[in-house]
Amino acid sequence: MRAFWPSGGLWRHTDFLKLWSAETISQFGTQVSQLALPFVAIVVLDASPFAVAALGTVEFLPFLLFTLPAGVWVDRLPRRAILIVADYGRALLLFTVPIAYAFDALTLAQLFVVGFLVGTFTVLFDVSYQSYLPSLVERGQIIEGNSKLEVSRTTAQISGPGVAGGLIGLITAPYAVLVDAISFLASGAFLTAIRKQEEKPAVPEGGRPRVRTELWEGLQYVVRHPLLRPQAMCTGTSNFFSNVTFSIFLVYAVRTLDLSAEEVGLIFTLGGLGGLLGALVSQRLTRRFGVGRTTIAMTFLFGSAGFLVPLAPKDFPYPYLVASFLISSFAIVVYNITQVSLRQAIAPQRIQGRMNAVMRFLVWGTIPLGSLTGGVLASTIGLRETLFVGAAGGLLSTLPIVLSRAQRTLGEIPELELGARGVRDIAAVPPAPVTPDA
Repeated sequence: MRAFWPSGGLWRHTDFLKLWSAETISQFGTQVSQLALPFVAIVVLDASPFAVAALGTVEFLPFLLFTLPAGVWVDRLPRRAILIVADYGRALLLFTVPIAYAFDALTLAQLFVVGFLVGTFTVLFDVSYQSYLPSLVERGQIIEGNSKLEVSRTTAQISGPGVAGGLIGLITAPYAVLVDAISFLASGAFLTAIRKQEEKPAVPEGGRPRVRTELWEGLQYVVRHPLLRPQAMCTGTSNFFSNVTFSIFLVYAVRTLDLSAEEVGLIFTLGGLGGLLGALVSQRLTRRFGVGRTTIAMTFLFGSAGFLVPLAPKDFPYPYLVASFLISSFAIVVYNITQVSLRQAIAPQRIQGRMNAVMRFLVWGTIPLGSLTGGVLASTIGLRETLFVGAAGGLLSTLPIVLSRAQRTLGEIPELELGARGVRDIAAVPPAPVTPDA
């Protein structure tokens, strides 16, 4: 492991290890629910393609509604406390699914309510989580921390779907959701055990400005920033079109390709290996080729991989589907580590919550719109045709990064807090030299 994380400091950072453990357990449970909840709708409740896509819309709708105010709350309140409440809240909500199923009372309406409320807690967790890491570790350890967290996430993506498929086949989809509920309880317990005390959020002289004023400050910071603006445009567009695809993928896999839950889980598991590789080599790639070149390459790879799904033959689709997920997961993980580390490094601590909230709003707010669009298109032009639309749009999402000189020419991730003005110097740094030992 030392080859990938030369400093090795976080292996001795007990509080980070608790955060890492919490996220690892939670990610494994989440992989189960991500497969189990749609299967509940498809198999148990016989939902239509539009209803399944609408379920995905509802789960991500809170990112449109609550992300921006959540950023203000995160900058005003203790972030670890928000993380703990979000974990326990999601656990209680998910427990209701197997309970209702046991009493033959489970309905599609309940799945929609649970999905919406779990999504709301996820908004609070995600905005707090990305803002909390820079206050827990040293600035020079941010990339190492994000890389380790991504290893956990992608490892969960590798083994989680296979376990989920097996659980669904063994104990049915509603009871498989129980695993995710338990994982959130365990995650909350690890977060509670973190000892480092957060600094109280600073109160500006003269008191805090209005929420609207703080929101506007965060929005302006992102929109005017020459690095964050194209990042938001690229990721938001990519998320829209990838969810046009993913919102109907399970319906396509089960009803068109005639795949079982176990087969779908195995495909996700094999595809997730690409993400694990990406987490391990992301730091080397950015050092060797520079942040800009690496980012452009990853966005192009991810966009191109989407075409393999609708091109997969019905009689033997496995190689196409596995290759698509291998390539896309590799590209997503490298892109995420690079870009999240970049924005954590360049944004001042006082605005981290609002910056992350605005980014979440812009890049995840498109997810419910993409899911809804996928459902509408699938109902009108067909499942396979909709998958082609999603793939084509994903490839076009690379343009904001390609056309941005600041992103294109970015070499190393800066280690100092810099605002939009200071970014001119960062963008001027040439990419790292290409050497065999880089």
